[in-house]
Amino acid sequence: MISLPNLKLLDVADRLECRLEGDGEIEIRRLAGIETAQAGDLTFLANPRYAAALKATHAAAVILADDAEAAPCAMLRTDEPYLAFARAVDLFTEVVEVPIGIHRLSSVASDARMGEDVSVGPFVSVGPGVLVGPRTVIHANVSIGSGAQIGADCVIHAQVAVREHVMIGDRVVLQNAAVIGSDGFGFARRSDGTHHKIPQRGALVIEDDVEIGAHVSVDRPAIGETRIKAGAKVDNLVQIGHGVKVGRNALLAAQVGIAGSTVIEDDVVLAGQVGVNGHVTVGKGTRATGQTGITSSLPAASFVSGLPAMDNRVWRKAATSFALLPALRKKVLALERRFAELEQQGELTQDEGKGEGPKKP
Repeated sequence: MISLPNLKLLDVADRLECRLEGDGEIEIRRLAGIETAQAGDLTFLANPRYAAALKATHAAAVILADDAEAAPCAMLRTDEPYLAFARAVDLFTEVVEVPIGIHRLSSVASDARMGEDVSVGPFVSVGPGVLVGPRTVIHANVSIGSGAQIGADCVIHAQVAVREHVMIGDRVVLQNAAVIGSDGFGFARRSDGTHHKIPQRGALVIEDDVEIGAHVSVDRPAIGETRIKAGAKVDNLVQIGHGVKVGRNALLAAQVGIAGSTVIEDDVVLAGQVGVNGHVTVGKGTRATGQTGITSSLPAASFVSGLPAMDNRVWRKAATSFALLPALRKKVLALERRFAELEQQGELTQDEGKGEGPKKP
């Protein structure tokens, strides 16, 4: 439950660009879930599974779709209820102000260029030649390597490491402990079986409006570049290998792993724990369900599951059949034993045993 200053429902509807049905003079003090909402609370319905719960809600008002059934309270109608809910969270959340300026316990190189109204928390290290755009917020214990460029209105949370010469666009969010520009995993095998590290000196570019989750690693390549295009969103604990290209507005859920030199095209959605082989292309608009293993390139608009990845409809049939395999195995073994018994009794001719049917007299 989220606390906020009281607002009249009429004002909330105006700010969220929703159509009001009901008393606009109601004062809204909190945003809450359908089942826990009380008088003075605003709730929302975006998932039809909760329609029954809405009928019993005690909320003062609800955000819901234009075509949804009427609720027992005031309603804010919209064709995008989940988006309206997201905006309501912003509306009702107290913003923690970060002081503008560089904290006295931080170390900023003398030739680093910091834009207007930048905020730098304590114990931050900013290397030589760094460029930080206006209004960017850098929280405590962040390390920014030499020559890195960070755009305007970015938020870099505590413990993030931005390595040398990484380029980051505007309005990028880096969650706690992300590592941006770590060395790609590349080694050349020597004749004696040991491994020689391949220097990873390529570029890493993160375009505008990207968000990268906590404990994500984005690797730089030996040559060329790793690039995450505008609007992509990366969840926690994701590994993006060296030389990978992630397309515009792609969504990568938790624990996704993408091997080197792979191309993830625009609007791709990879659910949790999806693994993608190196040197393949995942076509535009493809969706992969959780724990899918993508071992080869996929055409645009694929919908895949399983390992190796296959059409989701085929996979669902295969998954259903998998549960039947133990019983089917027992039946096959029983038939094999019966077949062997009939052969021993001489009741099957040799040709019948081969499946050619009985001999004609």
